[in-house]
Amino acid sequence: MKQTDRTAGVDEAGRGPLAGPVVAAAVVLAAGKTPPTPLMDSKAITKAKREILFKWIFESGADVGIGILGHEEVDRLNILRASLEAMRVAVGKLSYAPDLLLIDGTFTIDMPDIRQEAIVKGDSKIAAISAASIIAKVTRDRIMDEYHAQYPQYGFGKHKGYPTAEHKRSIIKYGPCPIHRRSFRGVKDVGIPEKV
Repeated sequence: MKQTDRTAGVDEAGRGPLAGPVVAAAVVLAAGKTPPTPLMDSKAITKAKREILFKWIFESGADVGIGILGHEEVDRLNILRASLEAMRVAVGKLSYAPDLLLIDGTFTIDMPDIRQEAIVKGDSKIAAISAASIIAKVTRDRIMDEYHAQYPQYGFGKHKGYPTAEHKRSIIKYGPCPIHRRSFRGVKDVGIPEKV
């Protein structure tokens, strides 16, 4: 696989949670820069390493675009379409259009003027996708930490909206809060009237 000077790695965070946004990132790494710790899939490294790499990616001169679609868009579009749209937004926020998109997963995005390749488990194979994975996850985690301050009874600071047993119990106890995804099983089936 030939990588050009303007190859962007693209990945998202937040497809599985019951609450909060889906966040995507597109990253064109700066040539000749070596990270302080290897770039890996964000799920495979500690929070401390993610924070270090998040800071390094920006300070290294990488071109970074971030796309965020909130819970309303997730409910309106469905999570797959919302994820792909967040990726498209992220690519559109890069300083310059890339020559090639390397996208984690099995789908490409609606940008027909740019060459694209979907790569299964790309976040563990391609450094630029790993970087996008880290940017997306850290950005989303920080958003969920802010929501935790607003809705502490749900424990968003701990599980980030993912469907843990603790989170499910809190939805049953308190009902969905304003950032819950009303179309998701585990939210829509708890007997609380849905907002339309």
